[in-house]
Amino acid sequence: MVRTPLTPLERERGRHLGLLLRQARGERSMAEIAAAAGISAETLRKIETGRAPTPAFFTVAALAGALGLPLDEVARRCAAVAVVPEESEAAA
Repeated sequence: MVRTPLTPLERERGRHLGLLLRQARGERSMAEIAAAAGISAETLRKIETGRAPTPAFFTVAALAGALGLPLDEVARRCAAVAVVPEESEAAA
């Protein structure tokens, strides 16, 4: 199965989701939060760094629960993300 390329908006939302989760994690370790969410620390690392910009719904829900974030707040904040044109695109 061939996966369609992600749009710039999907990549930006993934970056924003990762930042939101990282901020909510605070001083807690990746291993602690990953274990509480039932995922691997490597999966959490990929989400936080934007290398996995479109995680599964249940993964996001589990992370939100482990971090004490209301899922509707996560959705609202990520839905508000817009794509900012890169400098090279803006100059064209």
